[in-house]
Amino acid sequence: MRKERMMLCACCLLGAVSMHAQTNRDSPQIAGSYAINEVVVTGARSETDVRHLPMTVSVVGRPQLEAGKQSSVLPVLNAQVPGFFSTSRGVLGYGVSTGASGQMSLRGIGGPAQAGLPTTGLLVLIDGHPQYMGLMGHPIADACQSMMAERVEVLRGPASVLYGSNAMGGVINIVTRKMQGDGVNTNIHLGAGSYGTIQTEATNRVRKGRFSSAVTASYNRTDGHRANMAFEQYGGYLKLGYDFTDNWKLWGDVNITRFNATNPGTVDRPYLDNDQRITRGMTSFALENHYKRTSGALTFFYNWGDHWINDGYQPGSNPLDYRFNSNDQMLGLSWHQSVQLFQGNRATVGVDYFHFGGEAWNRCSDGHRETSANKSLDEVAGYVDFRQDLASWLTFDAGARVDHHSQTGTEFVPQVGLAFHLPQDAEVKAMASKGFRNPTIREMYMFPPQNPDLKPEKLWNYELSFSQHLMEHRLS
Repeated sequence: MRKERMMLCACCLLGAVSMHAQTNRDSPQIAGSYAINEVVVTGARSETDVRHLPMTVSVVGRPQLEAGKQSSVLPVLNAQVPGFFSTSRGVLGYGVSTGASGQMSLRGIGGPAQAGLPTTGLLVLIDGHPQYMGLMGHPIADACQSMMAERVEVLRGPASVLYGSNAMGGVINIVTRKMQGDGVNTNIHLGAGSYGTIQTEATNRVRKGRFSSAVTASYNRTDGHRANMAFEQYGGYLKLGYDFTDNWKLWGDVNITRFNATNPGTVDRPYLDNDQRITRGMTSFALENHYKRTSGALTFFYNWGDHWINDGYQPGSNPLDYRFNSNDQMLGLSWHQSVQLFQGNRATVGVDYFHFGGEAWNRCSDGHRETSANKSLDEVAGYVDFRQDLASWLTFDAGARVDHHSQTGTEFVPQVGLAFHLPQDAEVKAMASKGFRNPTIREMYMFPPQNPDLKPEKLWNYELSFSQHLMEHRLS
């Protein structure tokens, strides 16, 4: 089969429909891949002008995500964020286990795709909550869906002071959609192509007084361009919010993704019954406060997954007499508060608690069960970040984190940086920061050569950057 026809299966959309109902003040956010006056939350845990941050942050807004017409945010990040790379999504999604893609890296750190290993050195967040699997310690690329994202903020370089383990190479933070002004906004997108390919998405957002909601559902499928190939994905997202006062808000959301894939292997090395049934879920609650001189949040999140995998067999050989199963979970409780102590200052303190783990087993054809892992671990940390404008053209930032892991012990993580604000939309930033990654349960307890005595992986990052925007931000 010609390569062009393979691409047609995944990319050729023969029809599209978009319907809108919108009122008053809510309008799409216009964002470039990097705008020097962008307000972000990822680099400081609170809304901050990116010019005052010593680290490099890129922002991909909703208009770019919609223009990309991709069910996942990763292909759009590939095109928009310098230094970011992810292996390509196939006809069968990104997948998991043998033959999976979706390994991610920032500036070469994250997941060593050339070795087929998962992404454990780059942290994926949804509204600041870690999204990696409790057992394997890596994100599921097919769960990074565009439908829920208002924008994606990418912090390039270590972010372990604020986010702990796995943020060694950087952070991808999916900021979910909210309705800012009173009214109703509805979008429906439909697409169809060859080989039974269908892409659908429907979103409804409402705000009335102090109440707001966002509901999104999607369905994607394809029969693939070869025999014994198929992919089907369901997704749903619900976010509810209520403003008690102008200063206090409560948010709650839930997201569920289910995908089924049948992979026939390569033409030279075909497989039969190579099937995956994956379900991922996430829910969170956040109580936020916003005042002129202080802001913060108390959040709780819970992630879970259920995996059923049949690695299949080659024609002429015997089918496997077992199926791999796993379920994992990760829950966390986080608090942070940011306060302006005096003019030009911002100090942030926070505490994180994470509990993660799960069980993995092979279910054999005779009914008995062989457990390969049944383990849970804990992580607790406290951090502080101090930022001060020393002059109208200079900002100083310093931070530190003390992170204790129930298996590997305590890690001290510092960072320090400067941001110089120059005329004509120019910036110079200098930063030194430490990043680290705790070993995963998979590495310590599951598959050979498992080693429970593994220590954290660490690195120091030294960065000097210059950026400038010209021609009314048309050239950067």
